Amino acid sequence: MISTVDVTRYVTPLREGGSLPGIVEAEDLGTYVCKFRGAGQGLKVLVAEVIVSELARRIGLRTPRLVALRLHPEIARYEADEEVQDLLNASRGLNLGVDFLPGAFGFDTDSTTDPDEAAAVLWLDSFTANVDRSWKNPNLLVWHGDLWVIDHGASLYFHHGWAGGVTDPDRFAQQPWDISEHVMKDRVGDLPSVDQRIGGLLDRDVFIAVLEQVPGVWLESVPGASTPPELRAAYVEFLSARLATRAWLPGASS
Repeated sequence: MISTVDVTRYVTPLREGGSLPGIVEAEDLGTYVCKFRGAGQGLKVLVAEVIVSELARRIGLRTPRLVALRLHPEIARYEADEEVQDLLNASRGLNLGVDFLPGAFGFDTDSTTDPDEAAAVLWLDSFTANVDRSWKNPNLLVWHGDLWVIDHGASLYFHHGWAGGVTDPDRFAQQPWDISEHVMKDRVGDLPSVDQRIGGLLDRDVFIAVLEQVPGVWLESVPGASTPPELRAAYVEFLSARLATRAWLPGASS
């Protein structure tokens, strides 16, 4: 599992979007962007963040280190903002920490990109069905001249349909992905070549290892998959089925 550290201080909110992430300090002397389990999007967003971040690392993309942040009740007592205090009280236990990159700035239309790296970003988002990498919200940072991918919670939409039980992985495998609003659509290099390279880096064993990084307490029971091992296995089936096709990859045949 990703490392677990205790939060020692809540610093300030990041008022971006509806989830109200915050900057916190932790016992390892690290500074993190904390994504709270008590936010409106729920635990599945945290699960998607871990899975897609791990996949990004394994295909050679830069993404900030993740930890599980243990939030204790006393942290909320020192927060004057009632909205933040309510969020902290609702988020006792394990939350997601994303390593804070000081001085990083957002990717924009003037930013330069290596064509193969751009293709890898597009490949990752296509594979994981990420709907949140448009110019309205690129979710890309430039730090020390390098591109970093962040904020993957809008990926893996299929798990939001599991309330009635695990759905069919083949449906996700064949689901096309819309490139029209993606920030990298006009910047990619040789996508088939990048696809061939990345496809050789991933398989069922890799997916099993990736799912082991997800804290079990974030894996919510659904009909047919009531335990963390069963839920991890379900994610592995969906990712494996998706990898076995190319119906989702722009310009590729299934």
